Amino acid sequence: MKTFNGVQEIVAATGEHLGWSGWHQVTQEQVDQFAEATGDHQWIHVDPERAARETPFGGTIAHGYFTLSRIPGMLEEVYEVTGVTMGMNYGANKIRFLTPVRVGKAIRVGIELTDTVETKAGLQMILTMTVEVEGAQRPACIAEVVYLVVP
Repeated sequence: MKTFNGVQEIVAATGEHLGWSGWHQVTQEQVDQFAEATGDHQWIHVDPERAARETPFGGTIAHGYFTLSRIPGMLEEVYEVTGVTMGMNYGANKIRFLTPVRVGKAIRVGIELTDTVETKAGLQMILTMTVEVEGAQRPACIAEVVYLVVP
């Protein structure tokens, strides 16, 4: 785990790959709970029998936004920031879903500190987050995410 103590250490690490989280298995129960929370009950996510019969995936796949929503929990395994008042999600510049995440597979996130921008509100960390799928050649998701760190 990478630890930054204050914004100056973050700025000094601009351009660095910060590391990878551990692998996290995606379960049907998690996908079903996400479908319930979001109201997105599309059968490719919640009907394992039909998805096995009628899709090229061989079973259900996670929602793209489910995959994206897993990033904050995995991010905590890669880096932490101390010596600041607070940090918060500021948004995303670009998100792409490249490979479906089959239920039962594991995912992990790699994080690169692509850029930092000092603003009146604090330091914006621009992070390129790559979510890999166990056994897949292409990533499931690549997201350019912005976090705001307030000194």
